Amino acid sequence: MKVMALNCGSSSDKYMVYDWEKRRIMCKGIVERVTLGGSFCVHEVTGREAVRLEHECPTHLEAVEFILRLLESPEHGVLSSVRELDAVGHRVVHGGERFARSVLIDAEVLATFKELEGLAPLHNPPNVMGIEAAQRLLPDVPHVAVMDTAWHQTMAPAQYLYAVPFEWYEKYRIRRYGFHGTSLLYVTKRAAALLGKDPFQVNLVCLHIGNGVSANAVKNGVSFDTSMGFTPLEGLIMGTRAGDHDAALDFYVMQKENLSPQEMDAILNKKSGLLGITGKYADRRDILAAMEQGDERARLAFEMETYRIRKYVGAYAAAVGGIDAVVWTAGVGEMAAPIRAEAMRGLEFMGIKLDPARNAAARSRNAEFEISTDDSPVKVLVIPTDEEIVFVEDVVALLEGRYDVHTRFHYTFQDPGYRNRMREAEFERELAERPELARALRRPPGA
Repeated sequence: MKVMALNCGSSSDKYMVYDWEKRRIMCKGIVERVTLGGSFCVHEVTGREAVRLEHECPTHLEAVEFILRLLESPEHGVLSSVRELDAVGHRVVHGGERFARSVLIDAEVLATFKELEGLAPLHNPPNVMGIEAAQRLLPDVPHVAVMDTAWHQTMAPAQYLYAVPFEWYEKYRIRRYGFHGTSLLYVTKRAAALLGKDPFQVNLVCLHIGNGVSANAVKNGVSFDTSMGFTPLEGLIMGTRAGDHDAALDFYVMQKENLSPQEMDAILNKKSGLLGITGKYADRRDILAAMEQGDERARLAFEMETYRIRKYVGAYAAAVGGIDAVVWTAGVGEMAAPIRAEAMRGLEFMGIKLDPARNAAARSRNAEFEISTDDSPVKVLVIPTDEEIVFVEDVVALLEGRYDVHTRFHYTFQDPGYRNRMREAEFERELAERPELARALRRPPGA
């Protein structure tokens, strides 16, 4: 069975084609700047160097068309025809309360995602566009939705309800939903394997730190609480999102500036966070570089973000009654050693001892690392996320009739001996150039 995983974001489309029988990635890639102009694709076939290909994609339809042509192209393809694809798994950010697991997409399911677009305005619309484009181009294969919110359906009312009139929940289902669930599911299962623990006897604080940011309290292997809320706006400071703040200030500024609700919504989602603090930077690489040049607003943004992360780690460790590990993942979590170091600073009192040398060395998206000291009671792990393999496994299991919610389902990546051969090959090349990476490498017991 050959499965394509497709993740259509606001201006990018990520994809992977996976051969289930051979348990190998055939190719992967990303089309950048969709809808923005100057679109291009970075496409990588297993065992070959990645290539960059220019192609204008004014909508997600053109992007998906381009991806499918690449898959069967004589020069860069991996399929004789896209008809070899048996199914497509799609990322959907917001599935509301209805979905606690991945589902086959039909007209009713798609209508639900459209109804929820206002709750994830940056993500659900392009998710839906990608689904519709792929269904149009591949009408004869099943399409499956894998929802970010599904992982968090284990939260209890005390954790997911807000202290607002209860009838708002009854009428409008206003509650905490949480996001980044596919990523958090993957790193939770991998953390249990790395720690040599039963996946349902592990307590963690998982930190998905990218442009969007989630903290997740994991108790006995399931989501207990999470920082994002009714929408992805709540919680930690993000690239352009405000995160936690007093809602009354929004009304105050709306009155002072004569802003509409739509204008305030755009400011909080697209002009706040690190961009709002610095006035010009949303990317942490830019912020760290500006700090080196003495930019005080960049330093302030760095200090605010890392303080907020540290505060959530402490709160969530208390909420679950003590933790086995802190897990860092996603682009910033996997690569930004200075942010990890500052966020973990001062947490020795709760058993977190960071190893500075290991932390500095652990910068790769192709291997798993331990950046705490050998005697640290609470481990600090860096686990590159892999949402696409979750898509694939959910799709295959669903089509084979053996799929269930994750508490009653076994993923192959839970096993200590699980291997991602594409990542292993990339890591060997990295290791040859940067041997210090080996200093922080972590492997599961018995692997």
